[in-house]
Amino acid sequence: MSATAPIWDPGQYLRHADHRARPFADLLARVPEPPRDPARIADLGCGPGNMTVGLAERWPTARITGLDNSPEMLARAEALAGPTPGGGTLGFAPADARTWTPAEPYDLLISNATLQWVPGHVTRFPEWVTGLAPGGTFAFQVPGNFDAPSHRLMRELAHSPRWKDRLAGALRHDDAVHAPAVYLEQLTALGCATDVWETTYLHLLQGEDAVLDWVKGTGLRPVLTELGADAESFVAEYRDALREAYPATGHGTVFPFRRVFAVARKEA
Repeated sequence: MSATAPIWDPGQYLRHADHRARPFADLLARVPEPPRDPARIADLGCGPGNMTVGLAERWPTARITGLDNSPEMLARAEALAGPTPGGGTLGFAPADARTWTPAEPYDLLISNATLQWVPGHVTRFPEWVTGLAPGGTFAFQVPGNFDAPSHRLMRELAHSPRWKDRLAGALRHDDAVHAPAVYLEQLTALGCATDVWETTYLHLLQGEDAVLDWVKGTGLRPVLTELGADAESFVAEYRDALREAYPATGHGTVFPFRRVFAVARKEA
């Protein structure tokens, strides 16, 4: 990975908020009830907080903390902080998933589309499971599409003669996320009752260069950060490749997106 942390744009990220929220809702539907009320919940990699609010809707009395290492995302999320209608609390704090360790027992540690940014994230699982209260749950979903054209074309362009010197190490590789069986093995070995599955969503995106608009909010951030004002030329080349890989139709642009899910419950 590049030493430069990506600069995030909450507004760009939220342009496809409805599509991005679907996997989180599907993950949340499989999470069991916390062992305590009020529950203590952490959302690791909360982004702008729009989905963290969903935790307060599901568990109105819970004490919920959204954690993220992006100042831009946390600034956007902070407007959502405060008491919740059900008597709980919602707050946000800076934290880096590469080093964060629970300071108190959590009934639920949830992470949505974040761990792909954390090299070696399975090595963090033992500390996170240890930080769960008895009967607590660790749940996450990660994109499993690093071999899809959207990512492959980006890497190929970054490794081309024009860009390789500036973008060496800036992008994640296709092993940024593990096979579902690896997550099942790792979490089961920690004594958790574990459910792992995968889903491929067929997002029907609207607007011109819709897939490019999507990745500008996520996977393309390291390139945009690294190149700064020079990113326009890279984006123009990448746009042409995406148009061929994801042709627009009269109904929109179909964007297949595979995701991997895991829900691991610690022994009570």
